[in-house]
Amino acid sequence: MKHLYAIVLCLSLGIGSQGQDRASRVPQVFLLDSATLVAEKQHYIADHNNTLASTVRAAADRAMKEGPFSVMDKPAAPPSGDKHDYVSMGTYWWPNPKTPNGLPYIRRDGERNPEIEKIPDHQNMGRVGRDSRILALAFYLTGEEAYGARSALLLRTWFLDPATRMNPNLNFGQGIPGITTGRGTGIIDSQVLTDVVDAAGLLAGSKNWSPADEKGIKKWFADYLSWLQESPIGQDEAKAANNHGTFYDVQVADFALFTGKTELAHEVIQQAKEKRLARQVMPDGSQPLEAARTRGLSYSLFNLEGLMELALLGEHVGVDLWGFQTKDGRTIRKTLDYVLPFASGDKKWEGQQITEFKSQEIVPLLLLANTKLKNPDYGTAAQRIGLAERDPYSLLLQERSQK
Repeated sequence: MKHLYAIVLCLSLGIGSQGQDRASRVPQVFLLDSATLVAEKQHYIADHNNTLASTVRAAADRAMKEGPFSVMDKPAAPPSGDKHDYVSMGTYWWPNPKTPNGLPYIRRDGERNPEIEKIPDHQNMGRVGRDSRILALAFYLTGEEAYGARSALLLRTWFLDPATRMNPNLNFGQGIPGITTGRGTGIIDSQVLTDVVDAAGLLAGSKNWSPADEKGIKKWFADYLSWLQESPIGQDEAKAANNHGTFYDVQVADFALFTGKTELAHEVIQQAKEKRLARQVMPDGSQPLEAARTRGLSYSLFNLEGLMELALLGEHVGVDLWGFQTKDGRTIRKTLDYVLPFASGDKKWEGQQITEFKSQEIVPLLLLANTKLKNPDYGTAAQRIGLAERDPYSLLLQERSQK
């Protein structure tokens, strides 16, 4: 009876024999889990009103009303004179009260200067990543082309259309008035583009995402990857010892996988064992470079997220970062164990945390660790803290952790 019911549902969705191929298609994603996505697509066929599908639809319906976004939307061109170049301002830099014109700006760590919102590129690129991925996920799960069309529009506008596309560089990322027009630190802005990579993988098979689109966006990412590796700004960020170095590696590995440079991805993640984890994490699991910040708990969690993303990417090239351990016991597991009681509120963070910290921020990492580190205590801790409201990606992780 269940088999017959599934066939009827497939027919009612227009799935048929050709559609069954679409229903079972394994998407090329690198930070989302393809097996979970396939299972959830089949689950949607059986029950359109399941919690995940409803949450994804709600988020995608909101995204349908936003954008498209373009680097051309900013009010002025960067020093290059080309508005196609991305521009942002250093987040924690403020006018100097000791000078008449406020220059050079001074750093107030952890305090966001609202001036950064005057240049919309950073916020808009984040929206492109967030919205294109949730729309592509909605298309993949439901097969509804309206979602795929909107996701494709966002991607074509930001990356492909000659009139609106972003040039594949971050030469003017996180500039500081009176000091520099761009710096390696700005490359942290583009870590949102890993969402775009997974969005493109989810869109494969959509009639609104053509082979030319696929080829074009891979060319864009190949060019950006070359800039990351070869430009002085990119090479400077590669040397960063803290979360900036971690997320530089995440981007290089992710974009390398997307563009078929598997050996490069393998090399970056293999080196991350010693270059990132062994140098950033202490034997007790603490992260001194992150803990020293004025938002020490937030940054400790943020860098751990980056290490976990490297571990996920490592699965695609046969590098086990989940199980890696230095001679003195530094591991991803120990890093999570160290930060968990502070993030959950069971222990008081002794360092600085000048902004509000919400315990739900650690939930996705706990759900991931529940599966990858095979410890149900993490799942129990996640349930105790609770999911953030309407978070489809935490729901996906929850589904995977329960399998």
